[in-house]
Amino acid sequence: MTVKVITIGVYGYREEAFFQALQEAGVDTFCDIRRRRGVRGSEYAFANSQRLQKRLAELGIRYLHRLDLAPTTAIRQRQAEADKAGKVARRKRAALDPVFVNAYREQILAHFEPQSLVDELGPAVRVVALFCVEREPAACHRSLVAEKLQQELGWQVEHIVP
Repeated sequence: MTVKVITIGVYGYREEAFFQALQEAGVDTFCDIRRRRGVRGSEYAFANSQRLQKRLAELGIRYLHRLDLAPTTAIRQRQAEADKAGKVARRKRAALDPVFVNAYREQILAHFEPQSLVDELGPAVRVVALFCVEREPAACHRSLVAEKLQQELGWQVEHIVP
């Protein structure tokens, strides 16, 4: 199976541009890897789970939620502490702290079997979007998941940003 993975966050997008980016990339399956599937602020209300799923269904894009790929509260807290120490606003973060990266790899990715995703996706999938909220891929765990899929399955990865 030849699959392409795109990664996308919501910050920086307006609603129509977000869905247009998915369509232009040819996404057929949208994989939400957030723990909490809501986003604060009215400008990003379209990315709250129920609204998001409704709009994706209208576009003919399948929605999956993979909670097993979401960072735990404790891992997220490590990043928050690093952001605070570095005086970096969450929405302005350009990269993940090494403490977060190491914890995520050890606690989440070490237990993630890419074949489980392949099995769930099925043979018809061609383009999968890995979704979380951060604008910059390097500032989000979705880049770590994409890296693992690329390394272990040879899937092509493209990061889409507004």
